Amino acid sequence: MSRPSDYDDGSGAAARVEAPELGLKGWLRWFWRQLTSMRVALILLLLLAVAAIPGSLLPQRSADPNGVIQYEQDHPELFPILDAFPIQAFDVYGSVWFSAIYLLLFISLIGCVLPRIVHHWRAWRGQPPKTPARLQRMAGFSEVRVSNPEATDAERAEFAERAVEVAAEVLRKLRYRVQVQRVTRRGVEEVSVSAERGYLRETGNLLFHLSLLGVLISVGIGGVFTFNGQKVLVEGETMVNQLIDYDTVNSGRSFDTESLEPFSLRLDGLDVTYMTPEDGNVSAIGQVKDYTASMTLIDPDGSESEHTIRVNHPLRVHGSPIYLIANGYAPKITVRNAEGTVVYSEAMPFIPQDTNMTSLGVVKVPYGIMDESGEQTQLGLRGFFYPTKSDLDTGAFTSNYPDLENPVLTLDVFVGDLGIDNGVPQSVYALDTGAMEQLTGRAIDKESLELTPGQTVDLPNGLGTITLEAVPRYASFDVMRNPAQQWILVFALLALGGLLWSLFVARRRMWVKAVPTEDGVALQYAALARGDDPSLERAVDDLKQLHRERL
Repeated sequence: MSRPSDYDDGSGAAARVEAPELGLKGWLRWFWRQLTSMRVALILLLLLAVAAIPGSLLPQRSADPNGVIQYEQDHPELFPILDAFPIQAFDVYGSVWFSAIYLLLFISLIGCVLPRIVHHWRAWRGQPPKTPARLQRMAGFSEVRVSNPEATDAERAEFAERAVEVAAEVLRKLRYRVQVQRVTRRGVEEVSVSAERGYLRETGNLLFHLSLLGVLISVGIGGVFTFNGQKVLVEGETMVNQLIDYDTVNSGRSFDTESLEPFSLRLDGLDVTYMTPEDGNVSAIGQVKDYTASMTLIDPDGSESEHTIRVNHPLRVHGSPIYLIANGYAPKITVRNAEGTVVYSEAMPFIPQDTNMTSLGVVKVPYGIMDESGEQTQLGLRGFFYPTKSDLDTGAFTSNYPDLENPVLTLDVFVGDLGIDNGVPQSVYALDTGAMEQLTGRAIDKESLELTPGQTVDLPNGLGTITLEAVPRYASFDVMRNPAQQWILVFALLALGGLLWSLFVARRRMWVKAVPTEDGVALQYAALARGDDPSLERAVDDLKQLHRERL
């Protein structure tokens, strides 16, 4: 038997099927479809979370510039690599790659949501779908036969019409959109009602995604115009709401510093209450019950008003909420040189190291101290403050209660170069002893200086004297200003509401069909759910029961 001339038995090379070239427009359309898919949006959201990890592990110039300088000193070889473009590890949130992920996520969410809004609007204004020819395939299908052999065909058709009209009324009261349909199949006219509800489920879903987009936009706007300043105040001190008076400041790139209201705030006192045996819980003695900062607000016009700030109860003035974020003790130390001249007299905040307020602090005296040879030197003091001193078996001290019951200050003395004149910023809470000589402390087997409030002791080597004048408290305040903060809250609540809305609203379709038979009318009931709907069959039974009662 002869074979066709174009027969290929595999011995020769088969013709290659080549797809047409997409071209620039085709590739752009393909890229846009991929970018605006929900899968890519989720991937970008995950990438954004992963991209934020380096910003948490490494110091950032916007939040911790001194930490970046310190990292450069500690890792001189690795720092240029991490800081180079395009890594920008110390400016993660302003880097090109982080901004690219952020912008792509915006575009992807917008491209996902906008077409869905258009489709949802068209579906909302549309009509319910046609009644399927075979309702037996749907969930919750049931059939009720109404038999009357003596009825004529016209009477049976009239009853079918009335049954469908009653079903439509019942479904309307159940908040379904209904449409009565008539179809002739095999010479028999079938009358049915098609009903649909649950469009609010998609509305909630869209509300969630739009609110999520609103949160991202608000966060971006807030990051550009935000202001955040921290200030430590010792009891009796006053701060001014101006850039130069803050200890640390973080602000957005477009924040206008002239927009700060020049009000002042004075810390009159910090009241800390502790658990006592009278509270009935012995194991909780010494735990803090409440912090209350008594403040005096001085408005730009000079008027004064008294306020209180507590934890999670900020003071909101001039558009800036002021939070109480930390507290501790600030021993007031006076240092006199060998001639008796006061060269230092300040209350220096000490940083708590445990719940009993054992605190570590540093004092730097850059001028006024002469060494044994009569030359100018710098003095550094580093030590611990114990509100309620207690002796350990090792001979060291600790504090066993956070309030001032037995306050003691111990100091180690260093002389030499504090390193504050080399142009590199230093933390006031750290002492660089690399170019200093230690005069007291365990490291050189000489006892540290020990002071109680009001006591004066001599500095070693005739450097002068030091006095612990008093031990006031200090409080750290955080002044915030974010014009998008309220919108973030609004969109977050809308996103939560939209999510709950989409979870608890069922999207379902229901049908009631009346089919004339030889001896009466067959009433068929069925439904279809979009997604999981465990109550669907029960809803069909309830509809059937209501329909029978009305008929």
